[in-house]
Amino acid sequence: MDARLARAVRLREEGRREEARAALMELRDRFPDDVRAAYQTAWVHDTLGLEAEAVPHYVAAVARPGLSEEDRRGALLGLGSTYRTLGRFPEAVATLSAAVEEFPDDQALRTFLSMALYNVGRAHDGMRLLLTVLAETSADPGVMGYRAAIEYYARDLDAVEGSADPA
Repeated sequence: MDARLARAVRLREEGRREEARAALMELRDRFPDDVRAAYQTAWVHDTLGLEAEAVPHYVAAVARPGLSEEDRRGALLGLGSTYRTLGRFPEAVATLSAAVEEFPDDQALRTFLSMALYNVGRAHDGMRLLLTVLAETSADPGVMGYRAAIEYYARDLDAVEGSADPA
Protein backbone atom coordinates (compact mmCIF):
# COMPACT_ATOMS: atom_id res chain seq x y z
CA MET A 1 0.00 0.00 0.00
CA ASP A 2 2.64 2.54 1.04
CA ALA A 3 4.77 2.05 -2.07
CA ARG A 4 1.73 2.29 -4.35
CA LEU A 5 0.54 5.44 -2.60
CA ALA A 6 4.00 7.02 -2.86
CA ARG A 7 4.09 6.18 -6.58
CA ALA A 8 0.68 7.80 -7.15
CA VAL A 9 1.75 10.94 -5.27
CA ARG A 10 4.92 11.08 -7.36
CA LEU A 11 2.83 10.84 -10.55
CA ARG A 12 0.71 13.78 -9.39
CA GLU A 13 3.79 15.80 -8.49
CA GLU A 14 5.26 15.08 -11.92
CA GLY A 15 2.13 16.45 -13.57
CA ARG A 16 0.88 13.02 -14.63
CA ARG A 17 -2.43 13.68 -12.90
CA GLU A 18 -4.68 11.35 -14.90
CA GLU A 19 -2.32 8.44 -14.22
CA ALA A 20 -2.19 9.45 -10.57
CA ARG A 21 -5.98 9.63 -10.45
CA ALA A 22 -6.33 6.13 -11.89
CA ALA A 23 -3.80 4.71 -9.43
CA LEU A 24 -5.43 6.47 -6.48
CA MET A 25 -8.93 5.38 -7.45
CA GLU A 26 -7.68 1.80 -7.53
CA LEU A 27 -6.18 2.26 -4.06
CA ARG A 28 -9.45 3.75 -2.80
CA ASP A 29 -11.31 0.71 -4.13
CA ARG A 30 -8.90 -1.71 -2.47
CA PHE A 31 -8.45 0.27 0.77
CA PRO A 32 -11.65 2.30 1.24
CA ASP A 33 -10.89 3.11 4.88
CA ASP A 34 -7.36 4.43 4.31
CA VAL A 35 -7.46 8.15 5.05
CA ARG A 36 -4.12 8.79 3.33
CA ALA A 37 -5.39 7.37 0.04
CA ALA A 38 -8.61 9.35 0.48
CA TYR A 39 -6.69 12.60 0.95
CA GLN A 40 -4.42 12.03 -2.02
CA THR A 41 -7.41 11.06 -4.17
CA ALA A 42 -9.22 14.25 -3.19
CA TRP A 43 -6.12 16.30 -3.94
CA VAL A 44 -5.63 14.85 -7.41
CA HIS A 45 -9.30 15.47 -8.24
CA ASP A 46 -8.86 19.10 -7.18
CA THR A 47 -5.79 19.51 -9.38
CA LEU A 48 -7.83 18.18 -12.30
CA GLY A 49 -10.63 20.68 -11.68
CA LEU A 50 -12.97 17.90 -10.51
CA GLU A 51 -13.96 19.61 -7.29
CA ALA A 52 -17.34 17.89 -6.86
CA GLU A 53 -15.65 14.50 -7.19
CA ALA A 54 -13.01 15.55 -4.65
CA VAL A 55 -15.49 16.25 -1.84
CA PRO A 56 -16.36 12.68 -0.77
CA HIS A 57 -12.66 11.80 -0.68
CA TYR A 58 -11.88 14.84 1.48
CA VAL A 59 -14.77 13.97 3.79
CA ALA A 60 -13.45 10.41 4.13
CA ALA A 61 -9.94 11.71 4.77
CA VAL A 62 -10.94 13.91 7.70
CA ALA A 63 -13.60 11.60 9.16
CA ARG A 64 -11.13 9.43 11.09
CA PRO A 65 -7.64 9.68 12.54
CA GLY A 66 -4.65 8.57 10.53
CA LEU A 67 -3.40 11.61 8.65
CA SER A 68 -0.26 13.40 9.70
CA GLU A 69 -0.89 16.87 11.17
CA GLU A 70 0.31 18.49 7.94
CA ASP A 71 -1.94 16.32 5.79
CA ARG A 72 -4.92 16.90 8.08
CA ARG A 73 -4.46 20.65 7.73
CA GLY A 74 -4.21 20.25 3.98
CA ALA A 75 -7.30 18.07 3.82
CA LEU A 76 -9.36 20.48 5.90
CA LEU A 77 -8.20 23.43 3.81
CA GLY A 78 -8.87 21.49 0.63
CA LEU A 79 -12.35 20.50 1.75
CA GLY A 80 -13.29 23.99 2.91
CA SER A 81 -11.86 25.61 -0.20
CA THR A 82 -13.58 23.08 -2.44
CA TYR A 83 -16.93 23.68 -0.74
CA ARG A 84 -16.40 27.40 -1.36
CA THR A 85 -15.49 26.83 -5.01
CA LEU A 86 -18.67 24.81 -5.43
CA GLY A 87 -20.80 27.57 -3.88
CA ARG A 88 -21.46 25.49 -0.78
CA PHE A 89 -20.64 28.48 1.40
CA PRO A 90 -22.20 27.43 4.74
CA GLU A 91 -20.32 24.13 4.57
CA ALA A 92 -17.13 26.02 3.74
CA VAL A 93 -17.57 28.26 6.79
CA ALA A 94 -18.34 25.30 9.06
CA THR A 95 -15.36 23.27 7.80
CA LEU A 96 -12.89 26.14 7.87
CA SER A 97 -14.11 27.41 11.26
CA ALA A 98 -13.56 23.97 12.77
CA ALA A 99 -10.16 23.78 11.09
CA VAL A 100 -9.14 27.16 12.51
CA GLU A 101 -10.21 25.98 15.96
CA GLU A 102 -8.04 22.90 15.52
CA PHE A 103 -5.12 24.82 13.99
CA PRO A 104 -5.46 28.42 15.24
CA ASP A 105 -2.06 29.54 13.96
CA ASP A 106 -2.57 28.37 10.38
CA GLN A 107 -2.78 31.58 8.39
CA ALA A 108 -3.88 29.86 5.17
CA LEU A 109 -6.90 28.37 6.94
CA ARG A 110 -7.74 31.76 8.44
CA THR A 111 -7.44 33.42 5.02
CA PHE A 112 -9.74 30.91 3.32
CA LEU A 113 -12.18 31.26 6.21
CA SER A 114 -12.24 35.03 5.66
CA MET A 115 -13.25 34.48 2.03
CA ALA A 116 -15.99 32.02 3.00
CA LEU A 117 -17.30 34.44 5.62
CA TYR A 118 -17.61 37.05 2.89
CA ASN A 119 -19.53 34.56 0.75
CA VAL A 120 -22.15 33.99 3.46
CA GLY A 121 -22.72 37.71 3.92
CA ARG A 122 -20.44 38.11 6.90
CA ALA A 123 -18.09 40.57 5.19
CA HIS A 124 -17.37 42.40 8.44
CA ASP A 125 -16.15 39.20 10.13
CA GLY A 126 -14.20 38.18 7.04
CA MET A 127 -12.51 41.57 6.73
CA ARG A 128 -11.63 41.60 10.43
CA LEU A 129 -10.04 38.16 10.16
CA LEU A 130 -8.17 39.03 6.97
CA LEU A 131 -6.81 42.27 8.45
CA THR A 132 -5.65 40.34 11.50
CA VAL A 133 -3.85 37.82 9.31
CA LEU A 134 -2.25 40.64 7.32
CA ALA A 135 -1.08 42.47 10.42
CA GLU A 136 0.32 39.32 11.99
CA THR A 137 2.14 37.97 8.95
CA SER A 138 3.17 40.77 6.61
CA ALA A 139 6.84 41.58 6.22
CA ASP A 140 5.99 44.57 4.02
CA PRO A 141 7.55 47.68 5.62
CA GLY A 142 4.47 49.78 4.87
CA VAL A 143 2.15 47.29 6.51
CA MET A 144 4.54 46.79 9.41
CA GLY A 145 4.64 50.56 9.96
CA TYR A 146 0.88 50.60 10.39
CA ARG A 147 0.50 47.28 12.18
CA ALA A 148 -0.97 48.81 15.35
CA ALA A 149 -3.54 50.79 13.38
CA ILE A 150 -4.44 47.77 11.23
CA GLU A 151 -4.91 45.64 14.33
CA TYR A 152 -7.00 48.36 15.94
CA TYR A 153 -9.29 48.67 12.94
CA ALA A 154 -9.50 44.90 12.63
CA ARG A 155 -11.08 44.95 16.10
CA ASP A 156 -13.33 47.94 15.25
CA LEU A 157 -13.84 48.41 11.50
CA ASP A 158 -16.43 51.08 12.13
CA ALA A 159 -14.11 53.34 14.14
CA VAL A 160 -14.07 56.94 12.87
CA GLU A 161 -12.37 60.21 13.69
CA GLY A 162 -12.42 60.99 17.36
CA SER A 163 -11.84 57.41 18.38
CA ALA A 164 -8.61 56.33 20.01
CA ASP A 165 -6.66 55.54 16.80
CA PRO A 166 -3.22 54.27 17.86
CA ALA A 167 -1.54 55.32 14.58
